[in-house]
Amino acid sequence: MLALVSIALLSVAAFAQDTEKQVVVHPDGSYTVIEYPVNKEVVVNLLPVAGITGSRAAARVVRRDDGTKVYFDVSGAPSDWGNVYAYAIDPSGTPTLLGPIAFSTGVGKAEFTTPMKDFMLVLSPAEGMMSYDSSTAYYYRSDVPQGYVIVPRRSHGDTKAAAVESSVISNYEVPLLNMPSFTGKTKEVKIKFTGELTGLEGKAYIERKKGVSMVRMHFDDMKKVPAGKRFILWASSPDGQYSKLGQVVNSGRREEAEINSETSLADFGLFITVEDADVTIPRSRIYSVFAVEPAP
Repeated sequence: MLALVSIALLSVAAFAQDTEKQVVVHPDGSYTVIEYPVNKEVVVNLLPVAGITGSRAAARVVRRDDGTKVYFDVSGAPSDWGNVYAYAIDPSGTPTLLGPIAFSTGVGKAEFTTPMKDFMLVLSPAEGMMSYDSSTAYYYRSDVPQGYVIVPRRSHGDTKAAAVESSVISNYEVPLLNMPSFTGKTKEVKIKFTGELTGLEGKAYIERKKGVSMVRMHFDDMKKVPAGKRFILWASSPDGQYSKLGQVVNSGRREEAEINSETSLADFGLFITVEDADVTIPRSRIYSVFAVEPAP
């Protein structure tokens, strides 16, 4: 039996940076797409190509429910630069032009908005970049911030993989918890697994204060969980976006584990998937949702 005791939600953003994960780097180092967490500012170093020395380049990325802001700040670049073009590269390697950055005496600053949530950043001399790979000409590309995991790269035309990913994600039916009713109260939510995990059940307690929902989940019988499986807690927003709140892994050596997280979403659903590996989006067909017990 799986019991989840007491929730005190800390930060969705904090758990987007799972310190137990190991950052996975693409073999040639040129692919650095990550998924940006909601409501957290992430500072990304911009790495120059060979020949550009003495410069400092970074971007601040802030993802909100209504879009993602990207703020570029480059100094010490070659003094003869004029316009340099900023791109967001998606997991398939497709560039989206964010816009030009005007340079003067080696300094360039700009801000852009994009609806994208998982991407890498590239500064290029080309205004019409059509694709991105290790041979693409560019000045800077984004590094992987510490604690983040690279999103697996998709191949162009890989319709089979895209169809599988789409079918898995679209099958999650997660009811909203009606968070506005939680204000000033601690609510108990319950979960029951089905299928091969029938018999596992648990509870969690959610408290909402000053626009933030706090959750702390305690697993107290981990030995009954399949070895090596990752139990990952997700928040589902009203528009169907998923935020990873945290995970526990049954190593077979411990009986208890906790997930602590928080989210500023005005309302959300809460569910767990059982995954075989670390993921940044839910993929497993094995999942269960939390629900508030109806009033007697």
